[in-house]
Amino acid sequence: MMDIIINGKELTLTSSELKQCLIEYGAKAPFSVAINGQFVPQEQHANYTLNDGDCIDVLSPIQGG
Repeated sequence: MMDIIINGKELTLTSSELKQCLIEYGAKAPFSVAINGQFVPQEQHANYTLNDGDCIDVLSPIQGG
């Protein structure tokens, strides 16, 4: 088990895989991900390993004008 912060909320994970974390969080496409302030391309989500204490930001596009 590991603890991370995702969009300002603490979450305890059973897996260190980013993709699994996003599923547990309930992220809905389309979205972008930054970990500890660094953008992680979508094609790397399946292979990215999280560390205890990582801070994840899930950002969805906003339409406006």
